[in-house]
Amino acid sequence: MEAWRTWSRERLEREYSPSSRVESIEPFVRAYAERSRAVLQTLRVRRDIRYGPGPDELLDLVPAAPDAPLVVFFHGGYWQELGKADSLFPAPALVEAGIAYAAVEHTLAPRASLDGIVDQVRRSVAFLAGNAERLGFDGRRIHLVGHSAGAQLAAMVMLAGESGARGGGVLVSGVYDLEPLIETYVNDALDLDEAAALRNSPLRAPGAPAGPAVICWGEIEPSEFARQGRALAARWGSAGTPVDAFEVPGRNHFDLLFDLGDPTTRLGSALREQVRKGGRTAG
Repeated sequence: MEAWRTWSRERLEREYSPSSRVESIEPFVRAYAERSRAVLQTLRVRRDIRYGPGPDELLDLVPAAPDAPLVVFFHGGYWQELGKADSLFPAPALVEAGIAYAAVEHTLAPRASLDGIVDQVRRSVAFLAGNAERLGFDGRRIHLVGHSAGAQLAAMVMLAGESGARGGGVLVSGVYDLEPLIETYVNDALDLDEAAALRNSPLRAPGAPAGPAVICWGEIEPSEFARQGRALAARWGSAGTPVDAFEVPGRNHFDLLFDLGDPTTRLGSALREQVRKGGRTAG
């Protein structure tokens, strides 16, 4: 039996609450927003590109050189908070390295179900792949990056095998088996039952993505994030997916994301190496 099935609701909520390992999440969330606003002042950003008919089906694109590879970012917030306005801050360092960057908006729970959110992000990638030439990047080299809840979304897109998701993915501090969340506060907005949790859990899905994956988490996180990251890496690796999995010392759930654009860090280096190799291997 999986250990979490014997835990009290209090322990489940603690193990699935990244904020339980930091004094406050506010400095990190404020930094996401402030650094992202600064990007609008320093780089050319194509804002509010529509990838679907819904009011929230928008993305922001930061171009690089023509035919550049593209990193597509899915934000965290337990599918209930944050948005593309908080997600532009990794762009400057990536664009400087010749990598275009897109931040995707999706409808937040409870206004959308998780099934609906997964559908939205899959369509966002299909849109980008189908409009790559018009938008000025290489549609054969699209790399997905997700943080926290966004890592689950990126993994679901990778598993679906849409064209454009073949470049690979970088999954940062994600939850890949959603069943433990059913009995926590997270589910107040999601309203997941067992069937919905199962079909939206990359760790429970059959098969594995063809493209490579980087799967990482911070040292200063609840233990379930490390366990789930290791479990997904083992499952996908045994199925033939090239996987680079690692824990980042000294980083928590929130500040680990600042490493994404920094090539001197393990995470930043792994992303650039995946992009450099065009999705052929992982790190």
